[in-house]
Amino acid sequence: MEQVERPGEPGGPGRGPLSRRRFGAGVLTLGGALVVAPLGSGSAAADDAGRATTVQPGPAAVRGTTLRRGSATQAGLLPEHVDEVTAVAERYLGPSPRHPYWSSAVVLAGRGGTVALDRAVGKAVRYRDYDPATDTGIEFPPDQQIDATPDTVYDLASLSKLFTSLVAVQLIERGRIELEAPAARYVPEFAGGGKQDITIRQLLTHTSGLQADIDFYKLGTRQEMLQALWDEKPINKPGTVYLYSDLSMISLQQVLERVTGKPLDRLVAEGITGPLGMTATRYNPPASWQPRIAATEVARLPWSGLDRGLVWGEVHDENAYAFDGVAGHAGVFSRAWDMAVLARTLLNGGVYGGVRILRKESVELMFSDFNTAFPGDDHGLGFELYQHWYMGAMATPRTGGHTGFTGTSIVLDPTTDSFLVIMGNSVHPVRAWRSGSAPRVAAGDRFARAVPVRPAHGDEAWFGGMASASTATLTLPALNTSAGARLACDLWWDTEPGFDALHAETSSDGGATWQPLPFTTRAPGGAGPVAHDDGAVSGYNGRVWHTLDAALPAGPSLLVRWRYTTDRLYAGRGVYVGALKVLSGPAVLYSDVRPGDKSRVHAVGWTRERD
Repeated sequence: MEQVERPGEPGGPGRGPLSRRRFGAGVLTLGGALVVAPLGSGSAAADDAGRATTVQPGPAAVRGTTLRRGSATQAGLLPEHVDEVTAVAERYLGPSPRHPYWSSAVVLAGRGGTVALDRAVGKAVRYRDYDPATDTGIEFPPDQQIDATPDTVYDLASLSKLFTSLVAVQLIERGRIELEAPAARYVPEFAGGGKQDITIRQLLTHTSGLQADIDFYKLGTRQEMLQALWDEKPINKPGTVYLYSDLSMISLQQVLERVTGKPLDRLVAEGITGPLGMTATRYNPPASWQPRIAATEVARLPWSGLDRGLVWGEVHDENAYAFDGVAGHAGVFSRAWDMAVLARTLLNGGVYGGVRILRKESVELMFSDFNTAFPGDDHGLGFELYQHWYMGAMATPRTGGHTGFTGTSIVLDPTTDSFLVIMGNSVHPVRAWRSGSAPRVAAGDRFARAVPVRPAHGDEAWFGGMASASTATLTLPALNTSAGARLACDLWWDTEPGFDALHAETSSDGGATWQPLPFTTRAPGGAGPVAHDDGAVSGYNGRVWHTLDAALPAGPSLLVRWRYTTDRLYAGRGVYVGALKVLSGPAVLYSDVRPGDKSRVHAVGWTRERD
């Protein structure tokens, strides 16, 4: 049973009521009715022509961007913030807060075709046993411990769901299955227990109504396990509730195998890993791979479902183990570079080099939210979307990703053409030593910060920072405003929606009291201004600069300030204010371009940035 790392279950199997946010504290017809925005890849769009695909037939041939190692500068990133991602991985090798979060990790990050960071830290194999009486790990002798390297292979745990989803979308493309068809059309036995109406889309988006999982590993034979799945009853009406479910992906596996007559591992090898050259990615790695594989848990009762001792080179998840290592929800092993190839393929629109594994339209649907009825549980076909709880500041409505309970994650941000892969063995020596997703959030924040925000005008802008549980204020010098005075500036914001906000305010009594300053914003090429009558912005603005206009009250000593507030959990990419100017008729009362004016600004938590 995969001890799924989901919000509300930081310790493993318990399914608590916590929201996704609090964790750690339409038909695919390729030209049909569903309209989606294009996946943002600067290289893929330009490359959408070329020679014939080597995987599937199609009218267009493409040669997508391939990966190369390079510097942060070559990737269009800020080097000092890329370096901070490595520091995050190293920091969590220590007490977090009592035990190490992980024994080892590999962090790989890049933008476009450049991998700017590919760093391993810690020990891939450190502990031979665990003593629950003293809550201590029993280490191998030093000469038997194995350092992690960038090529270390990790148990992906639930990242395996992405491979199952990719195979499903490939079969939808080819007309072998239909997105809105009931799964029972392909596997009649699945209709048992009242599951006859559950669709392929609901399995892919975790809205099937099935519970999270059942203990297949206690049932014995494969036929007994499948019979339990056929007999399983939904706990919710399909399509009415979002519930992350291993059963959904195990069910989808049965559809894929029945339709094709091939096991899932062969489908993945033939359709994904083989064509893309992902040579270190597979189910059931051979014994010869063991020295290059990171060990996972010392699995013993009662904290594990099975008494297996040190799990090393075999799948950690109990249910995947019961299914002989090949399951729809878990079982894939991989290394960071291979996962980066997969990330680049998807950001390219389904192509890598001369190989296409999916059409561009299919990839766009994988990154389009099918769960609009369940705010906060945004989900494409297989990919989770817009989840600050592990993506950190990389999260946008189009950012896709997934986590794995063993300590793995992947985040793809089409808006900046960037990707972050984290491989970790955070259940080594035991799952109870870690919970939450703090390292992932911190790495996502630092890497998002590495993508520069260029000022719309001039070479500098004010930046409100990315600190949680903070208030940053930027106050202009006292101004003598008359009727008709106006504030104008450039504004950029990307905050956690509804929790972190930027407020414009004025004070006519020396700062004793403050009033909201209503304003309007206009996006580049926008049809018209958007009114912000409460004087605030929050959420995602498209990561583009907007122009702001506000009418100021008249007063002999008016104070104008920006106040940026964040709560204690997650922060977005932040807020920027640039080209500030206050006009009173033809007179310029304040301007950022005048050094004397700028020096009189009172900034608390804000800095001048030259990104």
